[in-house]
Amino acid sequence: MEQETKEEKVPKKTLGKTLRQLLSYQFNLGFDKSQEDQIVEDIRTSVEFRGMNLWVLIFAIFIASIGLNMNSTAVVIGAMLISPLMGPIIGLGVGVGIYDFALIKRALRNLGVATVISLIASTVYFLMTPLSDASSELLSRTTPTIWDVFIAFFGGLAGIIAYTNKQKGNVIPGVAIATALMPPLCTAGYGIATGNWPFFLGAFFLYFINSIFIAIATYLMVKYQRFSLYSFVDAHTERRVRRYIALVVILTIGPSVFMAYQIVTKTFYEQSALNFINTEFNLPETQIVSRSIDSKEKKIELLLFGEKLDDDMLAIIKDKMAIYGLTETELKIRQNVDKADPIDYNAIKTGVLEDLYKNTEKNLRQRDRVIDSLQKELEKVKPETWPIKSMTDELSIVVSPVEELSISPSIYYKADDNKYDTALTAYLKMKRRPNASQIKKITSWLKARMQNDSIRVILQ
Repeated sequence: MEQETKEEKVPKKTLGKTLRQLLSYQFNLGFDKSQEDQIVEDIRTSVEFRGMNLWVLIFAIFIASIGLNMNSTAVVIGAMLISPLMGPIIGLGVGVGIYDFALIKRALRNLGVATVISLIASTVYFLMTPLSDASSELLSRTTPTIWDVFIAFFGGLAGIIAYTNKQKGNVIPGVAIATALMPPLCTAGYGIATGNWPFFLGAFFLYFINSIFIAIATYLMVKYQRFSLYSFVDAHTERRVRRYIALVVILTIGPSVFMAYQIVTKTFYEQSALNFINTEFNLPETQIVSRSIDSKEKKIELLLFGEKLDDDMLAIIKDKMAIYGLTETELKIRQNVDKADPIDYNAIKTGVLEDLYKNTEKNLRQRDRVIDSLQKELEKVKPETWPIKSMTDELSIVVSPVEELSISPSIYYKADDNKYDTALTAYLKMKRRPNASQIKKITSWLKARMQNDSIRVILQ
């Protein structure tokens, strides 16, 4: 019996070993990996900001600023594709990972230069442009969220993996778009140009968060792939450099973890506040004109329009705040506005722009779906696929002589269902009017010939 038990355990160990080998094979980053010396040298080159890189950065900043000013997502994406900002950030993470203090200093110096020049270029643009209103694209770059942290972190992981692979593909441009380093810098420049310091601080904080977590992700992946450490001249120099690097890591990761915690707390608080507002103030006769959520001061301010809520109703709503985890939050509601309590037009404008931005995105997605659907329908009815002359000759042989044949896409309205439909319509004029059996045969033949089941036959 003991021997049989031992024999039964062998396949389990073999299965586990096979599974580990399979996972190791599938997730092995060693396939198509470039030579380590070449990887580090390429990263050293991408860190530098002079000559072409510097000019490309300035032009990209102007393009991104114009895109933000025009509220054009496509232009902003184009600017991110040509921006070389990722180089110093990746270089910083690699330098920390391999204990290359010279690379760290060079990366920090060039990142600082790139940041200052980007701020100057965007500020100059927004000082010159006649369009001074904050667009929805600008507004969306002023407040970092936990999702920005996740995007930067996973984008950094994808970026360094692409750098180490021979077949880089379109990963690095994709990371540049996803992590969105340039738009916050441009928005920070807008804040300087207009004197809107909350815009500047929020946008620059978003840029800083993105940069830090891309560097951290790069550092972790370099450690995971076990890059060779930088060789030092002597043991004393090595110890000194490693102490400096440890200090840099502590000064970088410590505040970033604290900031990430603050962002998580802020995001959860704002989500709870929005759930409270959307649920408890979903009233038929009262509309929210503007809302303000302050996570630091634990305060929610609402400006309502329409039927006034009495004190009893407001008390009931306030009692429900505990359900949403808002027990320590102050709720300030304004309904009757007079000279002693003036309207905050900036808050109203911001709220309207935010709603417009969300609704516009939703409408654009819906429009794209409709366009895709219509394009698929049009593919079925391309004129160049209709050989009318040969079809006329063939149909004359199949049924009876055809004098005229016309095929065109048509839109039909069904009154009973109150719906629209599209179909191909075939107009036929024949020397002898066909009977019901021939009409059925003509319709079947046309469907097969046109490879389209939605075809209608009309006889003249």
